[in-house]
Amino acid sequence: MPQSQKRSAVPLLCAVLAALSLMCAPVAAAEPPSRMGPQVVDSAEVLSGADEARVLAAVDRLYRDHQVKLWVIYVRDFAATAPRDWAARTSELSGFSDRDLLLAVAVDDRGYWLDGILPDEVSDGELDSLLAGTVEPALRERKWAQAGVDTADGIGAAMRGGGVSMRWLAGIAVVVVAIAGGLILFSRARRRAADRAALDTARGIDPTDSAALAALSLPTLHALSRERLVEIDDAVRTSTEELALAASEFGDTAVTPFRTALDAARAATAKAFTIRQQLDDAIPETPDQQRSMLIELLTTAGKADHELDAQVSDFDAMRDLLIDAPARLDGLTRDLVDLTARTPASDAELARLNSAYPASVLAPIRDNVRMATERIGFAEQNIDTARAALTRPVGQQGGAVAAIRGAEGAIGQARALLDAVDQAATNIQQARDGLPAALDELRGDLATAAGLTDFGGPELTAAVGTATTALSGAAAAADTDPLGAFHQAVTADAELDRAIAAASDRKLAVEDLRRRLDRALTDAAARIDAAASYISTRRGGVDAEARTRLSEAQRHLDEARGLAATAPDRALAGAQTAADLGGRALRQAQASVRAWESRQPMAGGGGQTGAVLGGILLDGFLRGSIGGAGRRGGFGGGGYRPGSFGGSSGSRRVSRGGRF
Repeated sequence: MPQSQKRSAVPLLCAVLAALSLMCAPVAAAEPPSRMGPQVVDSAEVLSGADEARVLAAVDRLYRDHQVKLWVIYVRDFAATAPRDWAARTSELSGFSDRDLLLAVAVDDRGYWLDGILPDEVSDGELDSLLAGTVEPALRERKWAQAGVDTADGIGAAMRGGGVSMRWLAGIAVVVVAIAGGLILFSRARRRAADRAALDTARGIDPTDSAALAALSLPTLHALSRERLVEIDDAVRTSTEELALAASEFGDTAVTPFRTALDAARAATAKAFTIRQQLDDAIPETPDQQRSMLIELLTTAGKADHELDAQVSDFDAMRDLLIDAPARLDGLTRDLVDLTARTPASDAELARLNSAYPASVLAPIRDNVRMATERIGFAEQNIDTARAALTRPVGQQGGAVAAIRGAEGAIGQARALLDAVDQAATNIQQARDGLPAALDELRGDLATAAGLTDFGGPELTAAVGTATTALSGAAAAADTDPLGAFHQAVTADAELDRAIAAASDRKLAVEDLRRRLDRALTDAAARIDAAASYISTRRGGVDAEARTRLSEAQRHLDEARGLAATAPDRALAGAQTAADLGGRALRQAQASVRAWESRQPMAGGGGQTGAVLGGILLDGFLRGSIGGAGRRGGFGGGGYRPGSFGGSSGSRRVSRGGRF
């Protein structure tokens, strides 16, 4: 063979041998889910020794700093199994706890999944930003080790949250101790830091563990109780709204188990608020009594929370928002159109009321139309977001669920806000219509009291003086403040009637008392409704004190209604107490909302700020005021999430991933 032909045959022969070697090479078997051994497993053989050491160092650092275990596994593929199912099955076989996270990467399938319980300190937005902005780009560039390191370091950074480290505090402590003049400031700062640390520790205690709760200091127990009251009250309110939607879809029979759990949680919550009211009233308790009451409060609220959380999975399974989602969104759009059409009339009604009555009379509904407009805008954004999410491939439509819930919550609150404006005129008209009769009753009782001077004593004298003042004041305010005038007349008349009843043995006294009781019950119900509507549509900015007063007002009103037939005198006293507490609840809620609004970065709010204030998007309100920045991210950082049926914690399970 000529030399040139030999040279040309060599490349051909090499190519043939290479092809044969590829044909004979063993095919990597698919790897099914199995129990994890080491914390970093490289079945795909894509890590060098140095790379594996870097990933191990990162996961060890995460555990050392935050006691969270991140397990990382690299495989060739997910064995024809959905990434979500492969990762979940591996976690199950490995016996992972709620402090374990699994990052599974299929290098040939170009897929990954993160599975486990997301730490409370990490918000959903922070996790999404980490995965989409850091981990996925590293995987796309085949930087396998870097993806594992970034996952561990990103979770650690989110858990730190930019807070003050203990080493830094220790350094500051040394400096401050060295400066005698700063000793007082340092002592206060250290006490606050200790209180925050104690509160952070207390948040992790099982509320049924009475021994662990008993070991906490009284200030920590008080702070924790206020947090838990806000959380369980928000959970009950949000669950009530979600249950109403579910009942309209599936009927009362289908939601019976959830209604039973909600009723039990509502009763437990009312009991917890009663305990808080007793702690807040003017009657002092000993430290031992306070500790016992606080432990009972926390245990009661924790039980209510757990009862709701136990129903979350079944509730979500029943009300899978991705089923028939387009039709659901069409219904929400129709609701949105109806509310938008209602807004001008409500705005005009509010303007008419403003021109007719002083600002103090309309304070509870002054911002309702503006807030309803914000909720409508927020709902519209979420509907658009949900429709966009539904255009994605199956398995990537999860964002539609949160968007639908957000839209439903916003539409519900917009309707409640506009209803409150429309109902205000009815309440005012009822007060205006009932005022002449109330004033006539008061005048008649004053005339009756004049003939009982010798029998009434100091009580009757005082009641007559109060009634005379109230009569002139209510008559003067009849046109400008009929609600206030009605309340003033009813209250004075009730006091006068009790004095007359004590001084007179006339049979008609009881009938008169019953008529006054009816008006007192109407007055109390109106004041409680106003406070409840205000708190429900602004619950993101309302603290425990206002909620406690409202819960107590409702309890006294319920008791008054129960006693109306058998003990009208006691029922009247209960109704008056309910009216007084309802008014205090509203005033305290308004002050709480003003304080919340003053802390916001931008005046005027906007759709998202309004959703946070309305409790549609949830955030740790009291934790921001008691313990710094709280456990979730800040405004605009993805630290908010829409509420759903269940307790205050809900589910924090992570199941995120995709293709890269």
